[in-house]
Amino acid sequence: MKGNTTSILNNKHSPLGHSGEGPNNEEKTFTFDYSFDSTDSRSPNFVTQERVFQDLGCDVLKAAFEGYNACIFAYGQTGSGKSYTMMGHKGDAGLIPRICEGLFCQISEKSQSDAVSFHTEVSYLEIHNERVQDLLQKKSTESRCLRVREHPKDGTYVEDLSKHLVNNYSDVEELMNMGNTNRTIASTGMNDVSSRSHAIFTINFTQALFDAELPCETLSKLHLVDLAGSERANSTQSTGARLKEGANINRSLVTLGSVISALADRSENSQLTSTTKRKKLVFIPYRDSVLTWLLKDSLGGNSKTIMIAAISPAHVNYGETLSTLRYACRAKNIVNTPTVNENSSVKVIKELQEEITRLRGLVEQINQVYHGDLSSTQKVEAKLHESEAKVHALTKEWTNKWGETQNILKEETLALRKEGSGVVLDSQLPHLIGIDEDLLSTGIILFHLKEGRTLVGREEASSPQDIVLHGPGLQNEHCVLENQAGSVTLIPLNGALCSVNGTEVSQSWQLTQGALIQLGRGTMFRFNHPTEAAQLREKRKSGLLSIFNLSMTDLSGSTENLAKVMMLNPGMELEKHQQEQLEKLENQRRHMQEAKERQEKEENELERQLQGVEAQHKEWQEVQESLYRRNQDVERRLWKLLQKRKAFGGEDDQERGGPDGLTYSPAARGDKFNGPAESVCTGGEPDPLLAKYLKDGASLPPPPPVCHLA
Repeated sequence: MKGNTTSILNNKHSPLGHSGEGPNNEEKTFTFDYSFDSTDSRSPNFVTQERVFQDLGCDVLKAAFEGYNACIFAYGQTGSGKSYTMMGHKGDAGLIPRICEGLFCQISEKSQSDAVSFHTEVSYLEIHNERVQDLLQKKSTESRCLRVREHPKDGTYVEDLSKHLVNNYSDVEELMNMGNTNRTIASTGMNDVSSRSHAIFTINFTQALFDAELPCETLSKLHLVDLAGSERANSTQSTGARLKEGANINRSLVTLGSVISALADRSENSQLTSTTKRKKLVFIPYRDSVLTWLLKDSLGGNSKTIMIAAISPAHVNYGETLSTLRYACRAKNIVNTPTVNENSSVKVIKELQEEITRLRGLVEQINQVYHGDLSSTQKVEAKLHESEAKVHALTKEWTNKWGETQNILKEETLALRKEGSGVVLDSQLPHLIGIDEDLLSTGIILFHLKEGRTLVGREEASSPQDIVLHGPGLQNEHCVLENQAGSVTLIPLNGALCSVNGTEVSQSWQLTQGALIQLGRGTMFRFNHPTEAAQLREKRKSGLLSIFNLSMTDLSGSTENLAKVMMLNPGMELEKHQQEQLEKLENQRRHMQEAKERQEKEENELERQLQGVEAQHKEWQEVQESLYRRNQDVERRLWKLLQKRKAFGGEDDQERGGPDGLTYSPAARGDKFNGPAESVCTGGEPDPLLAKYLKDGASLPPPPPVCHLA
C-alpha cells in the first residue's frame, strides 16, 4: 500500500516469492480515497485506529451536524479485520465508539457556546439468518423476530425496534456493551470469534437552533454497520448451524455486491447523454436481502456513505481479496444525492420568510413607481402582514415545543426512550405515579419528591401545596412527604386518612420501593425509589434474597421484609386483588361449565326417554293393528256361520236381520271397514261366551278402551 493505492500479487506458486508468468500472476493495482496498512504495528506505514477515525469518522460527524444522513460499513471476508475496524478492542476502540464519543464531545462544546438543543437516540440490531433481532432487549430462549417495514416518506424501518435516549457517551457505551454481549458469535476454522450476524448501530441525532433569527431543526440518521464476513465452507470447516449461518451470510453479501454493481451501472448510465446512448432502466435488487433492504437509503439514496474494504494479506485468500477490491472499485462509481433533513414546520417558516422578503421588495418597487399610491400598496401590505403573522405563530409554536420539552427533561432529570411499540419514562429521583380510577383518564401523572418536604393537599389550603389533589376524603392539608438523605417518609396531618399497602397509618411511615399509597378514599399512588430499586436488583441478581426465605406472617409488622417482597413482586397488593378477581371469574366459568354439562346430560336422558316412549307407542300401534285384524277375521267367520244358520232357520230370522234377532256390523257382513273396531273377540275358534250372547239375544260387549299416545 502506497499513498492511496493498493497493489495485489499472486505469488502462491512462484518459488522464492518471484512472480511467475501469465495473467493470474500479474500485479493488480487499485486506487481509492485512502489505503490503510494495519497489519504490522512495527511497520513505519502502520495506521492506527485514531488515524482511521480522523480520516473517516470526522467526515461522518461533520455530515451529522450539517443535517445529512451518513453511513459507514466494513466489507470483506471473515477474519479480515472488519469488527476490529468498526468496534475495536478494549484499549483500542474502533470507529463506532470513537464516532459516538466525538459526537457528544461536540455536543457539549456547542451547548456551552450556542443556544442549541440536541436530542440523541440509539438503537442496535443484528441480522442473523435473515431474521432481525433487537440487541438492546433481554435475550430469551425464543428470540422475537422483528419485521422490516417501509414508510412512504421516512423509508425503511424496523417495527417495534427499541430506541433509547442517551445524554452522554457513558450511556452509549453501556448500551453498546449490552448489544455486543447479545450479539451472535461463534468459533470457526478461520476465526475464533467470528461474527455470525450483521450488526447495525443506528444514531438518530436531532439538533435545533436559531440561524439568523430563523428556527432550524435537522434530523440526521447515522448507520454504523459491522458486517459478517464472507466465508467458504471448506476453509471454515463449518457444519450444522454454523454452515447454515455461513450460507445466509454469503447470500446477503452476494446481494449486497449485486446492489453495488447495479447502483454503479445506474450512476454510469445517468452520466451518459441522450445523444450518445439511450438510457436504460436498471433494477436494484434491494428486497433480495434484509440487509440491503434496511440500507436502501444508505447505499443509493439520501446519505453520505463510506465503504471500508477489509482485506487479508495472506496468499491463501488471494481470490477473496481480489473480489473485495473489485467490489470496492465498483462502489466508487456510485453517486448518491444527500439532502439536509429539515423539519417540515421549519421548512414552512423559511418559505414564508422568503415570501415576506419578496413582498417587501415588491412594496418598495410600487412606492417608487406610483409614488406612494395607497390603493396599489394596501393589498401587498395586507398579504405581507398575514405572512409575518404566520411566521411569528409557527416560530413561537416551534420554540415552545422545544423549550418546554427540554426544560422538563433537564429540570426533572427525566429520560425518554422508545422500547418496542411503547415509550419508557425513566427518572432518577424518588417519585409517585398516579393510579387513576377514572376510566376517562388517559394521561400518566408523575410527581417528583425532591430533597426536603413536599406538601400534599387541596387547592383550597391556606398555604400553597406542592401536590394538589382532588378526590373524596382528602383534607385541605392532607400529608407531608419528607425526603431526607435518600429516605422518604409519609407524615399524615390532622388525622388524615392515609394507608400504605392496605395498612392505615396515623404516624410517620417510611416508604419503600413499590409501596402502594392511598390518600383519602380513592386517590392511589405507587412509590418508586430508583436508587433503592437498583440496590435491590443487585441483591436479587447475586442471590442474596429469595422470595421463599421471606416470612409472609411478618409482613404486617416488618417494613424491611415488605420492601423485599415488593422488590420481587412489585405491586403485590394490586396483583393480589387482580388474582382474586381472576379466581372469581375462573370459579364462575367453572360453575357455568358444570351447569352446561348437567344440562347436556339431562337433555340426553330426556332424549333417551322420548325415544323409549316413541318405541312403546309404535309397539302399541302394532298391537292394536293386530287385534283389529283378528277381530275382522272373527266377525267374518261369525257372519258366515250366521248365514249358514239363516239358510236353515227360515224367514223369521230374515225379518230380524239375522239369527236370534241380532244386527251385525259391516265388518261381519264383509263390508269395507273405515273406523275403529266395533267389537273385539279373542282366539281363532268360536267363543262359547259369544255363542251364549248370540243365543240369549244380547248384543256384543263394548270393545276395550284404546290408548292413543301423542
